[in-house]
Amino acid sequence: MSKSIKTRDQIESKYKWNIEAMYPDEKEWEEDYKKAEELGDEFLSFAGRLSESPDVMLEAFRLKDQIWQTVEKVYVYARMKSDEDTRVAKYQSMVNRSQALVASTAAKLSFFTPELLEIPEEKLLDYVSMSEGLKLYEHVINQILRMKAHVLSKAEEKIIAKYSELTSATNDIFNMINNADIKFGSIEDEDGELVELTHGRYIRFMESPVRRVRKDAFERLYAAYEAQKNTLATTYNYNTKTDVVTSRIRNYSSSLEAALHADNIKTEVYDNLIDVVNRNLPLIHRYVDLRKEALKLDEVHMYDLYAPLVEVPMEEIKYEEALVMVEEGLTPLGEDYIHNMKRGFESGWIDVFENEGKRSGAYSFGSYDSMPYILLNYNGRLKDVFTIAHEIGHAMHSFYTRKTQPFIYGGHSIFTAEVASTVNENLLMRDLLEKEDDAKVKKYLLNIYIEDFRATVFRQTMFAEFEKITHEAVEAGEVLTTEWLCDNYLELNKKYFGKNMVYDPQIRMEWARIPHFYNAFYVYKYATGYSAAIALSEKILTEGERARNSYIEFLKSGESDDPIPLLKLAGVDMSKPEPIEKAMVVFEQLLDELERLL
Repeated sequence: MSKSIKTRDQIESKYKWNIEAMYPDEKEWEEDYKKAEELGDEFLSFAGRLSESPDVMLEAFRLKDQIWQTVEKVYVYARMKSDEDTRVAKYQSMVNRSQALVASTAAKLSFFTPELLEIPEEKLLDYVSMSEGLKLYEHVINQILRMKAHVLSKAEEKIIAKYSELTSATNDIFNMINNADIKFGSIEDEDGELVELTHGRYIRFMESPVRRVRKDAFERLYAAYEAQKNTLATTYNYNTKTDVVTSRIRNYSSSLEAALHADNIKTEVYDNLIDVVNRNLPLIHRYVDLRKEALKLDEVHMYDLYAPLVEVPMEEIKYEEALVMVEEGLTPLGEDYIHNMKRGFESGWIDVFENEGKRSGAYSFGSYDSMPYILLNYNGRLKDVFTIAHEIGHAMHSFYTRKTQPFIYGGHSIFTAEVASTVNENLLMRDLLEKEDDAKVKKYLLNIYIEDFRATVFRQTMFAEFEKITHEAVEAGEVLTTEWLCDNYLELNKKYFGKNMVYDPQIRMEWARIPHFYNAFYVYKYATGYSAAIALSEKILTEGERARNSYIEFLKSGESDDPIPLLKLAGVDMSKPEPIEKAMVVFEQLLDELERLL
């Protein structure tokens, strides 16, 4: 593949998304922008009137949906056009304008929920029973009512809102330290060239086959965090204290309960994850031993965890070949899924190749009114094929949901969103493993699969357990000093990786570099989502049509219910430990097979 990056006009149109379908003439974007502003002003007329009658309330709900649907389309178009080439000032301006529109709209509509909560619950539910139109909003109304016990008086809420900029300061401080101020210096790469160590390059160095490079990167990175350990400990201590104090102000029994309440998830779900993973830690200990043997090491260090066990020179995979691989891998999802996915491939869902100025990475996006779009930077690697499978999972989730659900339920919670993408990755991997005859390539694929599993389930659960320990300590009146954080984090590592790992002192500081710790009790969703996807993939492969149909119904459901009931539709009950236990069985099977082949 050519190393030169093309300009956007040098890329064939068949490899670009058809974003013009949203606004064939950008005058229409301006018209929608103005329309959203006017409708927002119109909505203010409902202030103080929501309790007048079921008809007035229904009219307000419908106008609110119309406003946000218009705002969403305006924002999505501007964002995606800017991502095509981030250097274009016109679209930078449109993004800034659309962000301002989101903020001003939120302000105009902000009275709605507090005013609904002022209506007596019995009267509100009577309105729902009296109005056929309001029945559509019953789930949303129940969600609002569920929050009632934790919503304070208008005066108290106003104070909290004014202080919100201050309570988010610890996250901003960490981001400034982590992204702007901290410098890691340089190390010599595999060729002896001096290369600056950055966040982005760190993982690449950790995957280096040259152990000296891995060790140097590891030590240099953590030396930088060690130099700022007291500031980082104080920042994290107050971040955790903010979570605890806020949960108490809002009458929650714990900060964990407060964090899970929005998704209507009980704390037992969090505890189940930690409990099941803890019981299966001997599998990770086995994997550490296998790494030591496969890499022919006298002892295995923390910086050896990401080194590839098998080096396979992979040939470039043409984009069209990648689509065929994805299609074949996802065949178990049925004819309707494959048919609609292929239509997406052919009708401009995907922006495929890198061009000058294009946003890096990959994502699935789009508005309720648009086709589900995918941004890629396809480079012909196997990893890129899995990225297609992942993002098409999100896109098909959006496709089925928007086709079936009204706007109000047209999105997805994070708890459910990653299931659709990870199911696809698992099905693709299963297909590749089943077809592969070359033992070396099979070992390579198994290593990728096991590493993905380890990083997503075991590692994220260790993070989740650390967050639980830190918040419980603050709730008990303890202060999270540097030594306390380092000691407790080291003990967790010892528990998760076992007695045969050498615990380099630098790993004590790893807590200091995890951005997700500043969004409390979030990372567990990666582990539960991955576990749910593993369980669903197995069901689809073993039970066939019945499991597939249940899964498609889940994809169609959007946010029409809370995450746990929605996943029950698909065939997994994440309120119980069984899906995580089944995922552990799959991990053990993969480990058995890799041990046999190595």
